[in-house]
Amino acid sequence: MKTFGVALLGCGRMGIEHARTLLSIPNARVVAVADPFAPAREAAKTLTRAEFDFVNPEEAIDAPGVDAVLIVTPTATHAPLIEAAAKAGKAIFCEKPVALTLDRTQAALEVVRQTGVPFQIGFNRRFDPPYSKAKEKILAGELGEIRQFRAVGRDPAPPSLEYLAASGGQFIDQAVHDLDAARFLVGEVEEVMVWGTAHNPEIAALNDSDTITTMLRFKNGAVGVIENSRISSYGYDITTEIFGTHGKIVLDATPKTPMWQYGQTSAGTGYLSADHYHFFMDRFLEAYKLELQAFFKSLEHGTSPNPSADDAFESLRLGLAATRSYHEKRVVRLEEVV
Repeated sequence: MKTFGVALLGCGRMGIEHARTLLSIPNARVVAVADPFAPAREAAKTLTRAEFDFVNPEEAIDAPGVDAVLIVTPTATHAPLIEAAAKAGKAIFCEKPVALTLDRTQAALEVVRQTGVPFQIGFNRRFDPPYSKAKEKILAGELGEIRQFRAVGRDPAPPSLEYLAASGGQFIDQAVHDLDAARFLVGEVEEVMVWGTAHNPEIAALNDSDTITTMLRFKNGAVGVIENSRISSYGYDITTEIFGTHGKIVLDATPKTPMWQYGQTSAGTGYLSADHYHFFMDRFLEAYKLELQAFFKSLEHGTSPNPSADDAFESLRLGLAATRSYHEKRVVRLEEVV
């Protein structure tokens, strides 16, 4: 079994989570870490026992023994790092998005195509067991012809204003995961229509939204709706439903612990309670592990990783179409966004 030397570019919250996963993958070994923030960089180096650490991520790409890079840096750095890694002949795993515009995304992905290096974009929900199982059942025809798609995605609280200002907006940062799930489970989208608002005045000042409802018309004739909110008082809320002529599949917000407690209150009324995932890092912890396992499995067997460069491009295009619909208050066809 070939072991792949890895450069971990970015050692923040998600970078450290990926580092923990890499320790459990037999054919992956972290040889270099990079982050301009010294405490994060040192923590990742200690955790992974990497040989090298760098302030500049581009230097880590060229470190001895590096075969693959994991890009978990701020969004604005993704495209330049993808290009540098591709030109160096390294396999690439990158958190979404590649960039905030289609032109910059296309330019980076063109370097990937020209060099022929393996590339995987980080849409982790595709690897979550309920989502991947639902995909299997849909492909097997168990739902018949897909007619409707519905998804809910709500976060407990918005990120910092500094983060939001550079995030590309709610559709590119948050809703894109639900948009990609729609593409993954149902198919390509033909047009979108969005209604939404910003209840938080600081988010409104960024010309962004915090509460949105997105309607989808798929190329195969199905229709869909996605509800997103930056704020949920009860914690992370995630539900997906696919309805077809032979039935439906519901991926529900299951309890964090597989336990329901039934009882009686002091007032004599019954109650039902369970604990709840507070954040997406908890809910999709296994998916984050499975996506990296799949990446290194593809490298080992010489197969093309998925989700691919095309998925990175098309999901961004869909997010940008939804953004345009929100601001222009009209139906936007995907063919308009080029």
